[in-house]
Amino acid sequence: MLGVAVLLTVLRPWLPAGLVRIPEAWLLPWRDWIDVAFEFIRGDREEGRFGLIYITRALSGGLEFILDAVANVLYGKHRWPRIEQLPWPVITGCMAVLGYALGCWRLALLAGGTFLWAALIGQWDLTMETMSVIAVAAPFAFTIGGLLGIWSWKSKRVEETIKPLLLVMQVLPFFSYLLPAVIFFKVGPTAATVATIAYALPPMILMTTLGLKKVSPEVIEAGKMSGCSSWQMLRHVYIPSARTEIMVGLNQVIMLCLAMVVLTAAIGMPGLGAKLLAMMGSFKLGRSLEIGITIVLLAVTLDRLSKAWVVKQPEHFEKGTPWWRRNIYLVVGIASFVGLYLLSWVSQGLSNVNFEDLTWSNAHQYAGGVLDEVKRKQSMTQGRALDGQIKQFLAFDWVQSTTYAIRYFFNNFILIPSEKALLFVPTPAVILAVTALALGLGGFWPGLLALVFFCIVAEFGYWDRAMLTLHSVFMATFFAFLFGAPLAVWAARHEARARRLILLCDTFQTFPSYVYLLPAVMLFGISPVTVIISILIYTMVPVMRYTVEGLRGVPAEMVEAAEMSGATRSQKLWKVQIPLAMPTIAVGLNQALVFAFFMVIIAEFIGTRDLGQEMRKTLAGTHLGWNFVLGFSVVFMALTFDIAINAWAERRRKILGLA
Repeated sequence: MLGVAVLLTVLRPWLPAGLVRIPEAWLLPWRDWIDVAFEFIRGDREEGRFGLIYITRALSGGLEFILDAVANVLYGKHRWPRIEQLPWPVITGCMAVLGYALGCWRLALLAGGTFLWAALIGQWDLTMETMSVIAVAAPFAFTIGGLLGIWSWKSKRVEETIKPLLLVMQVLPFFSYLLPAVIFFKVGPTAATVATIAYALPPMILMTTLGLKKVSPEVIEAGKMSGCSSWQMLRHVYIPSARTEIMVGLNQVIMLCLAMVVLTAAIGMPGLGAKLLAMMGSFKLGRSLEIGITIVLLAVTLDRLSKAWVVKQPEHFEKGTPWWRRNIYLVVGIASFVGLYLLSWVSQGLSNVNFEDLTWSNAHQYAGGVLDEVKRKQSMTQGRALDGQIKQFLAFDWVQSTTYAIRYFFNNFILIPSEKALLFVPTPAVILAVTALALGLGGFWPGLLALVFFCIVAEFGYWDRAMLTLHSVFMATFFAFLFGAPLAVWAARHEARARRLILLCDTFQTFPSYVYLLPAVMLFGISPVTVIISILIYTMVPVMRYTVEGLRGVPAEMVEAAEMSGATRSQKLWKVQIPLAMPTIAVGLNQALVFAFFMVIIAEFIGTRDLGQEMRKTLAGTHLGWNFVLGFSVVFMALTFDIAINAWAERRRKILGLA
């Protein structure tokens, strides 16, 4: 196959046009078919259609009511139902108490400090707009995902049906979640919430199913011997035993909700994401940096709180223990809430009250949030000053010469030549080369799927755009592996270094993907190099993490045997540790590729010419067929490499006796 692919490439100037690119006359009308199916599902029942739009708009009303209620409480949206806004010190104090209850004083400082930061730099309302959607989307995703996970665990047929769907959902570009949500649920927070729920479902379903499957037979037998009914077995045996996996699923739900809420700025969702997009669009990098810091702090806080909840085990008390002692953190939380609310009431009231007219009957008019002017006046923001400082830094000759040299070298000697080379290769040659690669890595079925998937991508009619996407993914993943793997090998040689690098990877993995655009834009402006570097930073995390875990996971007896054979450190690394760690390293490479396919679509916000640019255009109308054709082009390319690399890693693990 590779020989034929090379021959076709060499003979390209003499090939007929039909062997270079698929002629338009041969393309199937995928977009039209999807649009027709969509119109049938969406359309009016009186015209003989399904009429899903009426159901979704009815659901939209209920969801909008919940969102407005939460928004009124968090930042005073002033929509019905009229609920009093909580002062920012109340929320900050309660988050600190929650952090202490779940962890320790460090977590309390992180949680309280994050929300204090948001208030002091004037980003409180933006943060609460973002949090209001997370507060609604996360419980819905947790509940729906948990129920679907239980159903999948109970029914083999459901599991076999839902597993491929979840695989597709995990690699589907986020734009393909946004457009259906907008069409069925209107632009704004409602559509953003629906898209966020759908995006966060897969890990919850998978982790619930996994946890229930891992319950030990002894525990199940004990429950049956106690005479438990099916419902009692589920409630009192299976779910408590699967608590850790279910809580890990909740952690993933919360983090994916935050990541998606930031990205839903593309469909009119206000909050931190929309503000960051606006600031970056006007190249106000200092204010962009402040918003980016807030997003990062919020992500780290939510991640640490949910992880602390995962590891925290239920406390048991002796019979007769007073209620307040059994619920001490709840009591402290209520006391903090009441105390800070009263303080806010008194403080704001004192600033507005005319003491001569004050009576018990009009005292409620002065209730409000303590230091409300702080968050309104942005008293500690340094955004404008940072704008000037960053511009001044970027104006230094050595900075400009360095960034220009990097841009010039990468553009003229790496990116442009490799891009032209990939676009030069005929479509059949690319399909044959990818099929041969998948066949060599995974065997017959991965090879067959690669052939089918890439033929479908070619048939969709956006081949050059797909190749530009693939080029960005390959370039970023190559350099991520080139820089990340040696760093991980160096760290894996010492336990302390390995722990620090894993902690760093854990922290970076909590950051919403949009944040990775900031450092690249600051240094390199809007250019193809910026796109590659932003993807590179994002994809280095799984490369480093899995390389360290693979090397540290090599059986100690293997390493000792190599040392007893007189192997040098270099021989031990190349002949023993790396070969045994290759299955895990391959999984890291696969994760990096999947991350790159996700990030390359996000990079469209700073300007690309690939599938992401086309997908963003679809948001301007109701072109669902167009959107899905582009989205599934990314899905099929990502799944091709995902299936092939995972098959190779599994086969290699069996050969090495590590399965």
